[in-house]
Amino acid sequence: MKKFCIFIVVLFAVSTLQAQYQVNSFLDDRGLVRLETQELSETDSIVNVFHRVDDVVWSRVVYRIIDMRFRQNYQLYNPVSSEDPQHKSLFLVMLNAIKDGMDVYEKSSDMGDVKPYFNLPPMPRDMIPGILNTDRTGELSDGNIATSEYMLLNYDSTTNEMRFNNYSYKGFVRNQLKYMIQEVVFFDKHYSRLYSKILAIAPMHADNTTYYDEMPIMDALYGQILFWVPFDAFRPYLAKQYVIQSDNSSKRVTFDDFFLKKLYSSYIVGTSNVYDRMIPDYAKTPEEIAKEQERVEWELLSAEQDLWEY
Repeated sequence: MKKFCIFIVVLFAVSTLQAQYQVNSFLDDRGLVRLETQELSETDSIVNVFHRVDDVVWSRVVYRIIDMRFRQNYQLYNPVSSEDPQHKSLFLVMLNAIKDGMDVYEKSSDMGDVKPYFNLPPMPRDMIPGILNTDRTGELSDGNIATSEYMLLNYDSTTNEMRFNNYSYKGFVRNQLKYMIQEVVFFDKHYSRLYSKILAIAPMHADNTTYYDEMPIMDALYGQILFWVPFDAFRPYLAKQYVIQSDNSSKRVTFDDFFLKKLYSSYIVGTSNVYDRMIPDYAKTPEEIAKEQERVEWELLSAEQDLWEY
């Protein structure tokens, strides 16, 4: 009887473990590779590390650009089509998040000021379609935010709902090749190491009607920014979508993992400083800009060694 009771207890424990840790087959019932798409739970994917304000003894805000023409960033740009049932580009994930109600914020009204200002209210929903208008000349669009085929998102003021417009998507993303991110680099004396966290992200669109090459660099970057999004508000959507596979089809990461592990490539355009200016504001030639970018990157990396005394 005692042995029988032990057997029942062991059987119950094994059944409980199997229920808690479901084992999925690599191949599905049809013998095809089982691809995970959007079956993720954001609570299982989003990772947050708590940092006490008293432990952060040094911090610096940094602005970077993610150029999707760099090979390391191809997974953010592809697939170009919006009709792929399994994969989405970063921009399409963002559009779907906005359609579902994620708030976006206008860029500054001052030319050349690329910094986000989240102390202002979010952009009204009926203004968003006009920013995502593929007819940048204003000559073809009928101006109706509810029906215009030139707007990526149509807005119905009666229902307060948005609808994704696939008609002009490919034409728009052809020139949507960059993102600007605002991140904070900080030293936590409790962990005795340097951390970085993305605070905000902005899609950048270079339309064909503006001669950005003839403008000051910061004015050109300002003109390409569409809007700003708080990154933590975007993370629940990123955590539910896998990026398209690269060389290893079995290694899947979500967009949130992609950013968290810094699998992307970026270059710095400025940091917070007493002069309130970005690198292109004082470094004029490409050689001077590249040299200053290298100096600032090294300054950020060496900050950890300088702060180890804490």
